[in-house]
Amino acid sequence: MMRFSLPIRFGIATSGSLVGYFLLLSLVDLHTNIFYSLFNGIITGFGIYEAIKYRKIELKEDFNYGVGFKTGLVTGFVATLIFTVFFAVYAEEIAPDFLKQLTTTWFNNYQSFEAIVFFTVAIMGFATTLVLTLTFMQLFKASRNLK
Repeated sequence: MMRFSLPIRFGIATSGSLVGYFLLLSLVDLHTNIFYSLFNGIITGFGIYEAIKYRKIELKEDFNYGVGFKTGLVTGFVATLIFTVFFAVYAEEIAPDFLKQLTTTWFNNYQSFEAIVFFTVAIMGFATTLVLTLTFMQLFKASRNLK
């Protein structure tokens, strides 16, 4: 059975970095510009990469593709869930006008705009996690090439 403490720790650290980055952007009033959210993929990718790397160091020859894949998925999903909860609390409680600022057109046209935004944040995080985990596992998997 895989131990989940390492990917959960890295997921929490990654979500902390995402929250810190978002709050930094909000301090300089750039958090409503969606192009800055592209850096979230880099932050998430770094967390997933480091978690898989440390798992490989920890397990040495017992490391395999499945273990690394699970480590990456758990790390990214934990980070995404925590950040999505933070984002929902921020948008609903801390800065209720944030979603209006984000896009007034959607807010006026859709009654459940908040749910759409939170769902989008979560799906983007999960998709990023899956793609980056598959990518990084190409670096960490055992080679079957002949020497």
